[in-house]
Amino acid sequence: MIRFLVFLAIAVGLTYCGATVKLGKRTFFGHVKAIWATDEVQELKEGVKEKAGPAAKSVKRGLEKGYEAATQDDPESGSGSAARKPAPAPATP
Repeated sequence: MIRFLVFLAIAVGLTYCGATVKLGKRTFFGHVKAIWATDEVQELKEGVKEKAGPAAKSVKRGLEKGYEAATQDDPESGSGSAARKPAPAPATP
């Protein structure tokens, strides 16, 4: 618990400093925003979309199909206590 509180305090402190302390003309977050808006970075983002787009779409389709299969209500499948148990064999005299 103490480790979490220390981590949280450090994260809040760095966020505060990044948003308020000037590093030249801008804050840290201002510099990141300015860099992110450059033409070079925009070209990089487009290149990544072109190369990784088909793979991301394939993964998304697979996740959607897996989710559909997992949430499908199928009485023949199941596990644990919800699974059907075979009928007991008739007693022989």
